[in-house]
Amino acid sequence: MTAAETRTALTGARRVVVKVGTAVLTDAQAGLCRPRLDAIVQALAAAHQGDREVLLVSSGAVGLGRAMLGLDAGPRDLATRQACAAVGQGRLMALYADGLLSHGVQTGQVLLTQADFDDRLRYLNLRSTLTALMRRSVLPVINENDAVSTEELAFEEGAARPVFGDNDMLSALVAAKLSADLLLLLTDVDGVYDRDPRQDPLASPIRTWDGQRPAEVAAHAGASSLGRGGMRSKIDAACVAASAGCQVVVASGLDPENISRVLAGEVVGTWFPASGEMAARDRWIAFAAPVRGTLHLDAGAVDALRHRGASLLAAGVTGIEGSFQAGDVVALMAPDGGELGRGIICCDQAAARAWAEGLRPDGVRNHDALVHRDHMVVRP
Repeated sequence: MTAAETRTALTGARRVVVKVGTAVLTDAQAGLCRPRLDAIVQALAAAHQGDREVLLVSSGAVGLGRAMLGLDAGPRDLATRQACAAVGQGRLMALYADGLLSHGVQTGQVLLTQADFDDRLRYLNLRSTLTALMRRSVLPVINENDAVSTEELAFEEGAARPVFGDNDMLSALVAAKLSADLLLLLTDVDGVYDRDPRQDPLASPIRTWDGQRPAEVAAHAGASSLGRGGMRSKIDAACVAASAGCQVVVASGLDPENISRVLAGEVVGTWFPASGEMAARDRWIAFAAPVRGTLHLDAGAVDALRHRGASLLAAGVTGIEGSFQAGDVVALMAPDGGELGRGIICCDQAAARAWAEGLRPDGVRNHDALVHRDHMVVRP
């Protein structure tokens, strides 16, 4: 089977999430590239009118606001960044709304914060709102609410990555929660490479993701020139959406024709085939719920969870971090530092620490679990 034949799965995508990165919307001087934005709008309108439901997740508000305020360099302090976002977001939305309306497509703006995914009721309301918009043939334009949210804007190189890294993970969560058929991540490089193509002329593009370790590839794949997320953010987001049953393509948005090419099943960028379909509750545990703590596991516990479908017993926990209550979501970490999965813990951090040290809380039996298998999502 050829690569082109394997991508026929993309041609039938009916619900499509398109994420446009900052580097796609800007020119060499970091200003707005209006011709490219107009071409992207035209491609989105064509897809929307081709019997598809299209959702747009767009970065670029901070950069656009910076230019409108006459700031020469990107602001470093959070308050100024948020001010730039407040100025730029309205202009960015107007450009999309006016452009799409000229092609006969109505738009609706949706601004999100992490709290909209933390609380399950708010997350269900968000899903209902987006579904109602699409039912009425409205194209939602989605962005993180940078004017009040700090998760994305507070990101600094070398710091812990934000949940919404340059909107990559936001687009993956939207795709997963809405059961999208395809997530298209548009950036300023033509896919994922095994090494940074700007540093190594022998770098080779990865046309189909077949289970490579994200951290190892991303460490050598480079980053986009302007976006905060970088290639690691895109790989992480692609793996999240693919594990939820969504096809994903990482491709260059510098050529807006790639949107129609991907939808036609052409070999463009890097394809992450859908690898499963989680239940809605499992997707919430794995990707949307806030992580309140971390449990470090020994090798035996990792083997039991990954290969035997076991619950997590206290004996397999070597360390506990964070402050959490019963019912919170915690991350489950393997000895090598990689995240094995996430789950809902049955007790607070004080009881969990005592239990892991062999001092079982009152009412706990030998076979009781810190995290029951039914409330756990283990990554492949």
